[in-house]
Amino acid sequence: MPQKIIYKDLSYDIVKAAFEVHNHLGPGLLEKLYERALIIELLARGYKIEQQKAIVAKYKDQIIGKHVLDLIVNDCIILELKAVTEVLPIHKQQALSYLKATGLELALVINFGASRVQSHRVVNTKKN
Repeated sequence: MPQKIIYKDLSYDIVKAAFEVHNHLGPGLLEKLYERALIIELLARGYKIEQQKAIVAKYKDQIIGKHVLDLIVNDCIILELKAVTEVLPIHKQQALSYLKATGLELALVINFGASRVQSHRVVNTKKN
């Protein structure tokens, strides 16, 4: 049985927005500049955006620090933005740890640092 793609339309439109930003700005800028441009693009498409949201990191129910999420779109998809030459496994693991901490199901790791936008879906299969 085929697996259902969660938030298919929304995630597709987010990636389209990232391509729009990259087509205008190109590679080589700081991550923060892509983030600001992507926020403008996503707001223009009517999405709700939370920016730089802090969430607690815990060890055995004790708070040990915080994570800061780049963006959350429509209260359901975490965007972890990068401006690096390539996305590494640690970047995907970082997104997964954010999903586990929030209980959300989907994160997109979006990299603006390459010649083309790269997007990777990270799914929390053990949703809280």
